[in-house]
Amino acid sequence: MVCLVLLCGLGFSAQKKRKRAAASASAAVQPTRLQILDSIVRDAIDNREVPGAVVLVVHDGEVLYKKALGNRALDPKSEPMTVDTIFDVASLTKVVATTTAVMQLVQRGDLRLNDPIAKLLPEFSQNGKEDVTVRDLMTHFSGFRDDLDLSTPWQGRDTAVSMAYAEKLVAPTGSRFQYSDINYIVLGALVEKITDTTLDKYCETHIFAPLGMEHTRFLPPVSWRSKIAPTDLDENGKMLRGTVHDPTARRMGGVAGHAGLFSTVDDLSKFATALMSGSQVLSPLMVEKMTSPAQPPNATVLRGLGWDIDSQLSSNRGALLPVGSYGHTGFTGTSIWIDPTTKTYIIILANAVHPRGKGNAVALRSKIATAVAATLPLTIDEKEELRWERVTGYSEAQASARRVVSRNGNVQTGIDVLQVHNFDALHLSADKEEKKKVGLLTNQTGVDSQGRRTIDVLKQAPGISLDVIFSPEHGVAGTQDTTNITDSQDPVTSTPVASVYGGTDAARRPSPDALKNLDAIIVDLQDAGARF
Repeated sequence: MVCLVLLCGLGFSAQKKRKRAAASASAAVQPTRLQILDSIVRDAIDNREVPGAVVLVVHDGEVLYKKALGNRALDPKSEPMTVDTIFDVASLTKVVATTTAVMQLVQRGDLRLNDPIAKLLPEFSQNGKEDVTVRDLMTHFSGFRDDLDLSTPWQGRDTAVSMAYAEKLVAPTGSRFQYSDINYIVLGALVEKITDTTLDKYCETHIFAPLGMEHTRFLPPVSWRSKIAPTDLDENGKMLRGTVHDPTARRMGGVAGHAGLFSTVDDLSKFATALMSGSQVLSPLMVEKMTSPAQPPNATVLRGLGWDIDSQLSSNRGALLPVGSYGHTGFTGTSIWIDPTTKTYIIILANAVHPRGKGNAVALRSKIATAVAATLPLTIDEKEELRWERVTGYSEAQASARRVVSRNGNVQTGIDVLQVHNFDALHLSADKEEKKKVGLLTNQTGVDSQGRRTIDVLKQAPGISLDVIFSPEHGVAGTQDTTNITDSQDPVTSTPVASVYGGTDAARRPSPDALKNLDAIIVDLQDAGARF
């Protein structure tokens, strides 16, 4: 038997950022300088990316641009866009309603970010989800797929929640960023369980009413219908207007943690102002917590709690606003981006899916944000520069350590090297057709440079049969604080997991039966072989 040790501590190279010269803070801001946004929006309308849009830019407490362009409706007849148009904000529901509600529960001490969901919602523990936490759901690192199954008919909030509880993970928790509506369906159910009220009523009482958001709610009344921007045709060919566009939320009755909220640019401005200045809704420290990186330490994307910071979904930050700002988008064509460093926020509301679901607001969002940042005299001081460095280089999920990431580096861990060389190191015999039976000693630190678990890499490796996983102290997921760690099974690959940590000497060694049929043992632990 061959023993192969992989030392997978992550190396990095980093280049010191150039010092940014502070510009004059007294530079005059002329709102007319933002008239360039008119042509950007009109180009998007001419290209049929959106039928119309409402755009708001606020800098240092002053409204610099607020305008409605184009039409809010094209079918069955044209209606001009107005600044008081009410929009289906789609996934902005996640941050405006559900995330804020969850953080209020954390602020009150009713909930902890690292609480396992199964502790609070026991039915959630089905199919190996016992260790998924509130944080995992809020950062989209739970391992859920993107949405519930819509291929068969179903109706009702309770049905959707039961389906979410019964879902199997498609990736190990913490291993990769997978944006998922299921995460927020569960979080919505969690808010309802803890508060003993429906999500819409809780948000109305504790978020919208205190902030004076008079035209923000789930299930808008019929009296609002004429001011609501229509979206797309439903499955019966009826134009949706005042009924949520998202099909899952629609099946749930219009109230869901991931979608269903309707709002206006003025109301969302009140919400953004509250986040920047602090209010009775969330304390300044809780806002900072919510909008700082909270993703797993091995992740290359930056996600706050609910909020996006720097990921493949961050196009609405544009090319110039700093990393360290935060925002979110909605599928219908809505977005909000907030930069506390330069005291600027940009809100774009469009119904890009109207009238036939073929529009796309991605380019529009990016162009507007870039134009705003290029036009305004956005200034920072040395203290705020340090904030940027902290917010982009630190992850609280990696306790007692500072993680500096070079996004342009090319660093390979041991498992990366094995993959590059097609696992040749494991094919030591002349017969390369025969699968090599391997055991793997690893825990949650065993990942490649893409964030994939070594377990999953080896399970799919050509010529390799991953027969057993050996779990060290704290277990294979690194979550158990006990010497009574028993044998189990990996929930994703169904590979047997044999514990090699326990209260006796014998319990801390693999049994001869577990070793006798293996050709090699791979050790993939952070700092394996290091002495302290």
